[in-house]
Amino acid sequence: MNITLEQSEIIQKPLHVTITGSKSESNRLLVLQALFPNIALENVSNSDDSDVMQMALKSEETLIDIHHAGTTMRFLTAYFSSREGKSVTLTGSKRMKERPIKILVDALRDLGADISYVENEGFPPIKISGKAITKNEVTLKANVSSQYISALLLIGSSLKHGLKLTLDGEITSVPYIKMTLNLLHQLHIDAEFKGQTITVQPKTEAVAQQTLTVESDWSSASYFYSIVALSPVGTVITLSSYKETSLQGDSVLAKIYKQFGVETTFKDNAITLQKVSDVSKDTLIILDLIHAPDIAQTIAVSCFGLGLGCDLSGLHTLKIKETDRLEALKTELGKLGGEVIVTDKTLKLLPSTQIHENVAIDTYNDHRMAMAFAPLALCTKLRVNDAEVVSKSYPEFWSDLEQIGFKVKKV
Repeated sequence: MNITLEQSEIIQKPLHVTITGSKSESNRLLVLQALFPNIALENVSNSDDSDVMQMALKSEETLIDIHHAGTTMRFLTAYFSSREGKSVTLTGSKRMKERPIKILVDALRDLGADISYVENEGFPPIKISGKAITKNEVTLKANVSSQYISALLLIGSSLKHGLKLTLDGEITSVPYIKMTLNLLHQLHIDAEFKGQTITVQPKTEAVAQQTLTVESDWSSASYFYSIVALSPVGTVITLSSYKETSLQGDSVLAKIYKQFGVETTFKDNAITLQKVSDVSKDTLIILDLIHAPDIAQTIAVSCFGLGLGCDLSGLHTLKIKETDRLEALKTELGKLGGEVIVTDKTLKLLPSTQIHENVAIDTYNDHRMAMAFAPLALCTKLRVNDAEVVSKSYPEFWSDLEQIGFKVKKV
């Protein structure tokens, strides 16, 4: 499905949007629920990734296709490795078969897991023969995707001797690691992050029966921050359900978008975004996003739409996402008239004075490419190719944009 987007009349009234639960929190809690069935969950993400996670955890099949869901691939690799007697093959889309899994597989093998590659060494699909894992010490490079680290931490308390994970080098994506540990603590699982070592004690007693509510997704909120930033002063949008003390690293949006003239107010488990001032055209946005790389696309597009330059760093993990997001941003912003310079971990956007019209944005099977570029409809008429890709994390995205006044038309 391709769509066209046109400028909205968003400034006419205060608006309210309810966003589904965080995909990051949901997928962690779904694994923990599979390990500890006494947990009940509310406000679970309705994203494709979380749907696939739930399907896979309940499946009795020996071949499980997780499509584009990278988090699901990594978490399930660890989960099924520790399920004694369970044999499965995990596969996915063409792009998933190009996304590396070797670092996690090697770590699990060091712990004693039985995993083999079905096609190409280091990449899915993988065959897993679940077994009781008795070793409990392993070392990972500290600058790898936090999903590898969280995958191990999630199963740590279910292992006979727990887990002692040593991180070698400079640690990145700390907020996502802390999110995982916080969720473990909510289940009264003893876990400690001290220096370069994370220790998870085995859970010898049953987890108490309880209900956990998933906070709404801050990554999804980023697109509304961009919309408000690109709108006139006075624009107001309220989003629910959010907490001021969030587990999600992307909650740094509230601080970052102050630089774009957007103020955030927390009240009654909701956030209100208000454009309070315009931004000087000579403003240069300089950010290290090593702890929140998923909002880099949104920020780059916001800067482009406002004619601002930006220097973004800490983006090395974007090379191995659904697409190479740095190269994709360079290509698509280039179509619109932007001048972008990328390395393997940085993006530099030069200030622009014009935006090309009627450009077709390619999405590369990447939900964040589609959603990050959508706010530019406030500046120019856009076409978004393969727009249905948003279902990976935010199925209602286009209907929510229509709700706040965007004109969305299938073509």
